[in-house]
Amino acid sequence: MAAFAGASAFASPNPAVTRAKSLLAVTVAKQLCLLESQLEEYRRRVVQLFGDHPDHDCFGSLPGAGAKLAPRLLAELGANRAVFATAEALQNYAGTSPVTRQSGRSRVVVLRRACNKTLRATVHLWADLSRRTCVWAETYYQQKRAGGMNHTAALRCLGQRWVKILWKMWQTGTPYDEALHARNQTAHGSWVIRLLPPPVPARTRIANPTTR
Repeated sequence: MAAFAGASAFASPNPAVTRAKSLLAVTVAKQLCLLESQLEEYRRRVVQLFGDHPDHDCFGSLPGAGAKLAPRLLAELGANRAVFATAEALQNYAGTSPVTRQSGRSRVVVLRRACNKTLRATVHLWADLSRRTCVWAETYYQQKRAGGMNHTAALRCLGQRWVKILWKMWQTGTPYDEALHARNQTAHGSWVIRLLPPPVPARTRIANPTTR
């Protein structure tokens, strides 16, 4: 019986089944090609609309946001500045601010679940990507990890800071300015600024003593 079962496993497939599965594979491939062309049209429209939007420079300047996350952030915030009167209101809406539950001597801080899930996921991705180009963001993240936070919690804290910055930019309609942010943080005595690595001095050209 074992030999018979082994032989049947390597038997030639039924030609009718092969033809049916081949047709199915071709059909699925055609559907995927059509879907890809439709997605490409959506991407083209997003690029066009984002480029024409009055807030393009503001959202386009966000470190790490790029061509995909910047339009998504803009779409989730919209154009009505009055919707979020404070940075805290936007942080709550984005789900970056935690919820504190306290009863008697018990105090628990938990993830905010009543929020815009799409915006929360977008901020999470943006915060992670910002670490590649923004020194203070990477420093802040590493300090949170060193304090015992896991990757997700540290990114959520970083996202909390980014959303506050974004709210101010959005309210004033100004692009992100790394130098301005550093000056503001220095003026407020931010601990992040104190942890930043010293700037790399410009290289000075040293003449070769053997050259005349």
